[in-house]
Amino acid sequence: MKLNCLIVDDEPVARKGIAEYVSDVEFLNLAGQCENALKASALLSQQTIDLIFLDIQMPKISGIDFLKTLNHPPLVIFTTAYSEYAVEGYSLDVVDYLMKPITFDRFLKAAQKALEIYTLKRAASLHPREAPHDYFFVKCDGKFEKVFYHEVRYIEAMQNYAVIHTLNRKLITYITMSSLEHQLPGDQFLKVHKSFIVSIARIKALEGNEILMGDTRIPISRNLKDEVTKHILGNKLFKR
Repeated sequence: MKLNCLIVDDEPVARKGIAEYVSDVEFLNLAGQCENALKASALLSQQTIDLIFLDIQMPKISGIDFLKTLNHPPLVIFTTAYSEYAVEGYSLDVVDYLMKPITFDRFLKAAQKALEIYTLKRAASLHPREAPHDYFFVKCDGKFEKVFYHEVRYIEAMQNYAVIHTLNRKLITYITMSSLEHQLPGDQFLKVHKSFIVSIARIKALEGNEILMGDTRIPISRNLKDEVTKHILGNKLFKR
């Protein structure tokens, strides 16, 4: 299995360095290079791209703003020389955030994470009806914690960590929201905001642009509101 990669960076030296790294990783295939987001958009419409190595600071439109324009973006690894963009970058569920100058070992770690997420997504699409176990494990404070699906209330993004709120505890684990979204059973959990995934069974009410989870209010993204409302209510809404 190979991931088709696209490099988007306005610096020729940076593109060359990443391209060399891509050629050294067996499961990566370089499908193209672009010096700005506009050319990248055109290329995305012409061929299948699985992973973008995306620079943030570029002329005309930044990597962050470009990513926000994509309805169904491929996996993204941000590359930048500016650490102040990290928080906003992770809020967009990117795979990783690489600081320039990028070392090969750090590049490889990010690429392997992308491959893992891609593999999980592909397996989920091929076996959508496969019944999951009723629990999962996450690494937390140096140990692997067992978590039952029915105990989870909601999950909150915290930069490149996730906070899993259960009925009686709070677990902080080093994992992206994108990875969690692809691994959690879709019939039990729903992404309602770029920073929140909720347990459908634990929803108490919908009020405006918020979901009530007991005493906790979870915001619903404006662009997800119709989809979230339809998913939660379905045909369960009694009418006059």
